[in-house]
Amino acid sequence: QLQLVESGGGLVQTGGSLRVSCAASGDMFSNYAMGWFRQAPGKEREFVAAIGRSEGNTDYADSVKGRFTISRSNAKITVYLQMNSLKPEDTAAYYCAARFSRVGDTVYYRETDYNYWGQGTQVTVSS
Repeated sequence: QLQLVESGGGLVQTGGSLRVSCAASGDMFSNYAMGWFRQAPGKEREFVAAIGRSEGNTDYADSVKGRFTISRSNAKITVYLQMNSLKPEDTAAYYCAARFSRVGDTVYYRETDYNYWGQGTQVTVSS
């Protein structure tokens, strides 16, 4: 069983930067592929970024490619999402998710691919 706790959300102006973190506990973090999703008011939750068990494999939604960077520290059992050049349309609750993946470095894109979820952290970008 893995527990995930997000932090680092807040209010930022358009063009600003923010880093959200997701701390894991309860199981061996390096056995999990990780992902970030977001949900804006009135919209469905959508994929943002994913990273494999190591840092060697990452992928992003087209809407954030070139602006967001996902990374992980297996030593600190934390996954990060660095968000630059933020836009008002990035306003959402951001959720981290984990999928047990003992071998390989696959990234996953669908909500149903993931086994565990955090409670979310709110990111608001003012215009």
